[in-house]
Amino acid sequence: MKIGNIDLGERPVMLAPMEDVTDKSFRLICKEQGADMTYTEFVSADALIRNIAATTRKLVIDEAERPTAIQIYGREVEPMVEAAKIVEAANPDILDINFGCPVKKVAGKGAGAGMLRDIPKMLAITSAVVKAVNVPVTVKTRLGWDHDSRIIVELAEQLQDCGIQAITVHGRTRSQMYTGEADWSMIAKVKENPRLKIPVIGNGDITTPEKAVEAFDRYGVDGIMVGRASIGAPWVFHDIKSMVRYGKPAEPIADSVKFALLRRQIRESIDRIDEYRGILHIRRHLAASPLFKGIPHFRETRIAMLRASTYSELDKILSDIEHDILPTLK
Repeated sequence: MKIGNIDLGERPVMLAPMEDVTDKSFRLICKEQGADMTYTEFVSADALIRNIAATTRKLVIDEAERPTAIQIYGREVEPMVEAAKIVEAANPDILDINFGCPVKKVAGKGAGAGMLRDIPKMLAITSAVVKAVNVPVTVKTRLGWDHDSRIIVELAEQLQDCGIQAITVHGRTRSQMYTGEADWSMIAKVKENPRLKIPVIGNGDITTPEKAVEAFDRYGVDGIMVGRASIGAPWVFHDIKSMVRYGKPAEPIADSVKFALLRRQIRESIDRIDEYRGILHIRRHLAASPLFKGIPHFRETRIAMLRASTYSELDKILSDIEHDILPTLK
């Protein structure tokens, strides 16, 4: 599968863009674990133009993580064009436009999935951004605003006409947010449209290697994105890639390696920000990690882990889990 001149190979598996999740450290770890492409957290066009430091930091790419896409969102043509030019100067491999974020503070203001209620403006923004930059432009969006306006088949074709070079479809409407099941049959209809020539990337509920294989074999997509299943578990790419590429389960990764990856995330988050805020940032990964699922009477330990405010405190809790609790369960 190619996006512009970026060759991602057959059946690529990508790290989905996620706010407060896909920072540089996490992206690099996912790349090392097998992700074929990574996406930054989404970047506000308005904040980028205002040169907000927390936003401009999101543009920093590690050469080892490439190919990488920087994703932007906004609701007006001119700011999106200006932001796209700033992003292009940061030298991403791909510029992605977010027309899919469903959260109220984004979609409620007309950006992200909010654009699904103003298709003419969505197309105007897309066309203008494509014309403004030389880097390949892609779009990530949803099936439609709600169940009664699932317009994605026609919309994908319209976006192709604007000049985008790939489309990612999350198999839910904006109204669904992240509830219910992703409708992959609708994603398949996008792919089956004979007039659509650009790659179609499927997104939504890819949580296991088996679901990843089904996305390719049953629904025919060109690539897939893994989002929430990677939070606290970047090794999910190792597991998925083996099944997708070779048709067999991956060699198991030792718990000691998984704990080392979480510790690395903590240290790098602290180095990037500071100890207190770095640990706050990483708590979402710790809370979601499957490493701790199924441990009996874990509530107090979990609370202590998520309340820890220093690296030494958190490291000791992780060591106790790794060396004292997990071995007793095997």
